[in-house]
Amino acid sequence: MNVMHKVIIIDYGSQVTQLIARRVREAGVYSEIHPCTEAASAIAALKPDAIILSGGPSSVTDADAPPYDPGLIDLGVPVLGICYGMQLLAHNLGGELAASEDREYGRAELEFLAESPLWDGLDRKALLTVWMSHGDKVLAPPPGFTAIGRTPNVDYAAMANEEKKIYAVQFHPEVAHTDQGERILHNFLFKVAGLSSSWTMSSFVDTALAESRDTIGDAGVICGLSGGIDSTVVAVLLNKAIGKQLTCIFVDNGLLRLNEGEEVVGYLRKHFDLNLRYVDAADLFLSRLEGVEDPEEKRKIIGHTFIEVFDKEAKTVDNARFLAQGTLYPDVIESVSFKGPSAVIKSHHNVGGLPETMNMDLVEPLRELFKDEVRKVAVELGLPDFIVWRHPFPGPGLAIRIIGEITAERLHILRQADKIVQNELVASNWYRKVWQGFAVLLPLKTVGVMGDDRTYENVIALRVVDSVDAMTADWSRLPSEILARISNRIINEVKGVNRVVLDISSKPPSTIEWE
Repeated sequence: MNVMHKVIIIDYGSQVTQLIARRVREAGVYSEIHPCTEAASAIAALKPDAIILSGGPSSVTDADAPPYDPGLIDLGVPVLGICYGMQLLAHNLGGELAASEDREYGRAELEFLAESPLWDGLDRKALLTVWMSHGDKVLAPPPGFTAIGRTPNVDYAAMANEEKKIYAVQFHPEVAHTDQGERILHNFLFKVAGLSSSWTMSSFVDTALAESRDTIGDAGVICGLSGGIDSTVVAVLLNKAIGKQLTCIFVDNGLLRLNEGEEVVGYLRKHFDLNLRYVDAADLFLSRLEGVEDPEEKRKIIGHTFIEVFDKEAKTVDNARFLAQGTLYPDVIESVSFKGPSAVIKSHHNVGGLPETMNMDLVEPLRELFKDEVRKVAVELGLPDFIVWRHPFPGPGLAIRIIGEITAERLHILRQADKIVQNELVASNWYRKVWQGFAVLLPLKTVGVMGDDRTYENVIALRVVDSVDAMTADWSRLPSEILARISNRIINEVKGVNRVVLDISSKPPSTIEWE
């Protein structure tokens, strides 16, 4: 991707390294995350305008501590070390480091000790609340460095070598808990490094279109369209780039939300003139899921069946040399992290993994974007709000929101209940305030009274969460009147339901989806 300015973030294992990249991009500067195992010569080839060293869970003095390449400093570009990044600089540039008696985690008050472009625009007479998460601390800065900030527990909470433009802070400016953290990062980018805001979704679209045309040439491309924001943006973007060379395949697995397939396919055909094939495979999927209750088994059946159906349809497309996928930047980062992919909690929600027999090259126009940036691209491409802001939906669909066996009757009940949840969130203007809201059909029935009759019917659970990227989430505090309206409508309008409960667990320890 051709960009005016570029910041390279060296990942030392912090859980919030992605947040640094997001904050830099939000400032309008392109950023990339690279593992600390990558040589400085490889980083130099990327021609960075600035480098940020991330935090991490290790001690710099550990035998297996993430490595430091001194060549990074020799590149001559501004450097900012954060937490572990600060300790790494101190330890390797001649400072003194020591393990703290107690790990410091939480808020601290930073006192400014010296003027610095890093503090530009901040009230240096006041204390600044910052967020700490560290064990080691700097006892003495390296030669050429001066202390520019301290806290009650850390005498050197920020240090700088103004001549070489190397800065380091013990706290995390990228997290929301640090007051004015965004300003501090902006100061590093614009006051210290002298960068400009050139990373926009408009410029991304222009570049992505040109690069796609150049890569694809006159070949054919197949895109698996799910109706989600990622695959939809890929389809519309490539359609704009190569037109009828693109063939989109929408596989209806019978596990979609109410009228979802018809709405998305109909809109895209009408407004974007997509070359789109609709494959109705609902009966096949449901027949193979009959009697299956185990969540992992459901996923495997759905995944394998999807591959089978998709592959069969794809083989009828002439001149198809490329497969388009909605890979996002977090997927790329995860695959190259210095620790490797995260531990598997369950099979991935998004069904994928196409057979090697397809023998196609991948085209992934969104692989440099975060989820929020994909939504901005969708707006640039003219997609409507009902697609841009559609809540995330798992690849296995309603199969993992029906706990237990999947049947046509249970799907009907859940679709009706879920539609009420969606409608009420929209009507109350909460749909775009929350990350995700949906209904779950539980594998039990309870006694109720409806009219003069006792009932023994199904239970629906409401799951509504707040999140930024689904890595963590907390249950949304919906007003009680909205919850009451949702519950009342589901019980009165959905035949077969007599009780509604609310899921008030966070992630972690729970997950967003129930299976």
